Amino acid sequence: MRHILIDTDTGSDDAVALVMALNNSNINIEAITVVAGNIPVEQGLQNALYTVELCNKNIPVYLGESKPLKRALRTSEFFHGQDGLGDIGLDLKGRKATEGNAVDIIIEKVYQFENTLEIVAIGPLTNLALAVKRDPKIISKIKNCFIMGGTAFGPGNITPFSEFNFWVDPEAAAMVLQSGMEITMIDWDATKTYAWFDSKTIKSINNLNTPLSKFSMDIQSNPKKYKKKKYGNETIELADPLAMAIALDPSIIVESKKYNVNINLSNKEHRGENILNEKGKKNTTIILKASRKKFLDIFKKSLK
Repeated sequence: MRHILIDTDTGSDDAVALVMALNNSNINIEAITVVAGNIPVEQGLQNALYTVELCNKNIPVYLGESKPLKRALRTSEFFHGQDGLGDIGLDLKGRKATEGNAVDIIIEKVYQFENTLEIVAIGPLTNLALAVKRDPKIISKIKNCFIMGGTAFGPGNITPFSEFNFWVDPEAAAMVLQSGMEITMIDWDATKTYAWFDSKTIKSINNLNTPLSKFSMDIQSNPKKYKKKKYGNETIELADPLAMAIALDPSIIVESKKYNVNINLSNKEHRGENILNEKGKKNTTIILKASRKKFLDIFKKSLK
């Protein structure tokens, strides 16, 4: 059985990624840690706890960092909704985190499952960066880290150059990518190419007619409204579910390549931009091609 730790800033696509993992019988989720990003960390905690409860699971959820390493927190309620889950009236208050700090828990779980723990990081990398800084020995003990972040070749989703997770905390992204741990990066380019949901795709998911299929699409209400207003259509991209699907079943990957990847730490328009180099020590495997069919099959199976 595989051992997985999920680090999330539980917005509307993170919650679906959590459902995918929670309903997968081939893994043990050892912990869910929450970080500030899409929404403030306290709301992200409530959203993660609600999702775990919805799936009838008993997984520990830990509160993590409330702000990036060196910058003020910039959130994206404009996209995910004020509550992070589409503002559809869900009861997202009053649940309690498991006792313990997320950064400490990451370190603890790495040692507990030495050389077998896999981390799926689908938010800004603040928690993970602090864990690495606090105990650099964990770097060589993590089996793999699947990261949703960055944009290797095309434009970003928050600026022309940057993807949101890396943009929120570029110092954390740089620290993790340059740490030497084994990293698979599922970036915004892959998301746009393989994880788009148009009206036909959304209808096929709604047709599953289960509580989880309804939840997964209902919480996309605010993203759909945003895309309709800005681009004239309701096609959305679900980045975190693609990253989770690849973590759950790496056979989705059709082609990948390893690069030396660093992060632009500028405060100007290039903040959070990926800097790729084919020379030097290659630290990050980037997904170049993936199977959309396999992704959607795993996605839909988790919602039944």
